[in-house]
Amino acid sequence: MGIDLPLIWAIIIGFGLMMYVIMDGFDLGIGILFPFVSNREDRDTMVNTVAPVWDGNETWLVLGGAALFAAFPLAYSVILSALYLPLVLMLVGLIWRGVAFEFRFKADEAHKSFWDKAFAWGSYVAAFSQGVALGAFINGFEVTNGAYSGGLFDWLTPFSLFTGLGLLVSYALLGSTWLVMKTEGTLQRRMKELARPVTLALLAVIIIVSLWTPFAHTAVADRWFALPNMIFFAPVPILVLLATYAIVRSLQRETTHAGPFVLALFMLFMGYSGLAISLWPNIIPPSVSIWDAAAPPQSMGFTLVGALFIIPFILAYTAWSYYVFRGKVKPGEGYH
Repeated sequence: MGIDLPLIWAIIIGFGLMMYVIMDGFDLGIGILFPFVSNREDRDTMVNTVAPVWDGNETWLVLGGAALFAAFPLAYSVILSALYLPLVLMLVGLIWRGVAFEFRFKADEAHKSFWDKAFAWGSYVAAFSQGVALGAFINGFEVTNGAYSGGLFDWLTPFSLFTGLGLLVSYALLGSTWLVMKTEGTLQRRMKELARPVTLALLAVIIIVSLWTPFAHTAVADRWFALPNMIFFAPVPILVLLATYAIVRSLQRETTHAGPFVLALFMLFMGYSGLAISLWPNIIPPSVSIWDAAAPPQSMGFTLVGALFIIPFILAYTAWSYYVFRGKVKPGEGYH
């Protein structure tokens, strides 16, 4: 039996994207929450919780893009052509918030407010653009003779705009629960207050997307209710409801630390798995599979050697950096 290289690469890319959503999600979520925290010292503490690790979080985005180019060049060309504008906006947002992240620590008091707003707006633009791209990906792309044949603004639909808002809510939940875990005192209490309605808002988003997607795409509905997919998908709604209940309950406790963040990660993973079940095995929805879009086996095998070599190093230094900077971040401590 031969090795299914497209399947292996699809797992690697899926893993990389999930790691990015998790790790850069709470990072972007902190910027999204900035307008809801007015105290300057609290804002500094929020940023200091991610200052040692934030730039390493985006390693997974680079890995995902490079892996897509190496293993599925057809998908790379079609998806980037179709999503050119939202992806450019995403990069602009990431660059802008990265600049603001550094400058806000060095700016004088007269300009610090400007960089706070820049950090927040960069986070909003990057997260919203990612959500719009996700919605457009679910909607699918027109492909003719191996090339994107749709329009420049086909990505701009009511569904993609809604998924853009939905991802803002998702990242806000990750950011607030991360800060519940990493801070204490008044800032932690403020994050608990924000996390409760955000959790319920995310549940509403998941329900709406779960209803909207099969109604808009009959192929997705057929896949959901066909065996064995129906068996795999059946536990997902129940687990999402249980996770929501557990998050709200854990936020009500006087001493709350890592629980809400872990549960928020689980909740997002359930949504991610539902998306995978809905689209599998297509890498260019609605009809181009991972095997149709795969690079030649020789190319996939050669690049797989490099990926399997480098990914353990990425995991190791990521785990080490989070271990070194574990624990609570107190006001006045952190990045300088």
